[in-house]
Amino acid sequence: MRNLGLKVRMAIVGSILFAFYTIAISFFYLTFQVPIPLLIGLSVVFVFAQYKISKWFTLRSLKGQELPEDQFRELHRFVEQTSRDMGIEKPDLYLVEMGVPNAFALGRRGNGTVAVSRELLGVLEQDEVEGVVAHELAHLQNRDSIIMQLGQGIASIIGFAAYFAVLMSGDNELVDIFIGMIVSNIAQMLVMVFVFAVSRHREFVADRDAAEVLGRGDPLARALEKISSNASRAEPTPEAKEVNALCIFGSDTSLLSTHPSTEKRIERLRSY
Repeated sequence: MRNLGLKVRMAIVGSILFAFYTIAISFFYLTFQVPIPLLIGLSVVFVFAQYKISKWFTLRSLKGQELPEDQFRELHRFVEQTSRDMGIEKPDLYLVEMGVPNAFALGRRGNGTVAVSRELLGVLEQDEVEGVVAHELAHLQNRDSIIMQLGQGIASIIGFAAYFAVLMSGDNELVDIFIGMIVSNIAQMLVMVFVFAVSRHREFVADRDAAEVLGRGDPLARALEKISSNASRAEPTPEAKEVNALCIFGSDTSLLSTHPSTEKRIERLRSY
């Protein structure tokens, strides 16, 4: 990984996630007396299964299909050459239905998938599509998609711990179940705040890396302008909203936003 800032942020968030994980494991051990090796084994299996299943489920829910090479030869050639230049294996390319122009990457540099929406291919020029795809390849090269998916797994474990903590401390089953679900969601949200902080920075880094690959930032800047403009006129599908954190474009600007301001991204890209 070339970007020291991203590397440091990922290390810090990784340490925070490990601390949350340790708290959850300690809770289950002290409460249920489950052997720690078994708890660790079960949690690793859970996170790994969630990682594998989420990739399959995400593509399936978005009606994903492999991008036909005979119809998109130029894009496949670009991905193959760019992947070689970045030192990663060529990822699988998928076409998905999202209701809006968008794209995302899943997995890691040795086993990655880049998905582009049908709507994106319909509104962008070839060089703009290449800018978007280069951005997603940068995520695979930087391995930052993994911290997002790992964070979701740890957040789920913390959510389970918070839920059972409420159940164990109460005596009204129905009310406790309801409160437990609320507390569980809040606990997961608190964990994801740290992950989202890295997510906002990783978008800037992927933008810069894409500009370096293309030799200029303008194609991706134009792509973001068009994606943003279309997003204001169309509504993403419910399934697309579920993967917003992994996409190249996100419109939320709150504390829980997974993306930095689109205007700032475009401004930086135009300066490259």
